[in-house]
Parts: sequence; C-alpha cells; structure tokens
Amino acid sequence: MYYFAYGSNMLTSRLARRVPSVRPVGPAWLDGHRLYWHLRGADGSGKCNIVATGNDGDCVHGVLFELDPDRLSRLHAAEGPAYEFLETAVGTANEEVIAATYRGRENWLDDSLAVLDWYRDFVVQGARAHGLPSAWVDWLADTPVRADDDAARAADNRAILIEQPTNAL
Repeated sequence: MYYFAYGSNMLTSRLARRVPSVRPVGPAWLDGHRLYWHLRGADGSGKCNIVATGNDGDCVHGVLFELDPDRLSRLHAAEGPAYEFLETAVGTANEEVIAATYRGRENWLDDSLAVLDWYRDFVVQGARAHGLPSAWVDWLADTPVRADDDAARAADNRAILIEQPTNAL
C-alpha cells in the first residue's frame, strides 16, 4: 500500500522505527490542503497536520512510501488517537495514486502550541532528503520552535536524525 507522509514520518529513519519495512517511492503532493503545526502531540507540543481547504492553489508536499498494510499496528499506535487514518488521492511525478495518510481530529487541534526543535528538524531533514521543492523546505525550516525542556527526550529524538535504517528497502 502507499502511504503519504507530510510531517516527521518523511524522515525515513523515523518511519522505519515505526513499521517493519519501508520503501521510499518519492516526492508526492496533496492538492487542496494546507499544512499546520497545530496538532497536540503526546508531549504537549505542536505536530504536523493537513487541513482540507478546497482551494486549488493550496498544496502540501510530502513523501510517498510503500508499506505492508498487514503490519500497520505500530504506526497506528505511534500516531495515536489524535489522528484519523484515511485514504486520499496524491500527485506524483508519474501519476495520481491513492495513498493512506493521517489527519488530525478536530478536538486535538490548538493553534497556540509550540513546535519542538527536534520535531521540526525531523520534518525539514525528511523533506530535504527526499528532494521536495526548495521553497517548501525553506518554509518548513522557517517554522518557529522552542527547545525541548526534556533533555533525555531531545537526545533520544536527535539520535534518530543520524540513524541509517536497516529496514528501508
């Protein structure tokens, strides 16, 4: 099955920790949507979310991956109750495909949330590694962040930024 990642799961090492095997397919986009950093994560900080706008000029860039649909339980657990799992049409360089993705549930959204620096770095590094448009990567990198007060959590997550996953095909 295809999976459209637009947040921290664009970083292959992050996604590879969450699913048994992962195969990056390449850049993809979701028209008629905007990206926000307003979903309340388990740590209380802002995480990425897609919001349908219906405006043809709005677009969220992301990465298309191929995953084994019978082994998604760990990914669902990692995303948690804040997200609903759905299928949608995404564009690729060759064709439009149906891909699964996550969208934040309304009662988990809060525009006042701060984004942690390491989380923003997951998103930016994933976007850059998969060749997303430079203007999109620059926009992601300009997201205001705060340092994580939990030094151990920050160190654990920063380690993921330099991992080379063995289960990425």
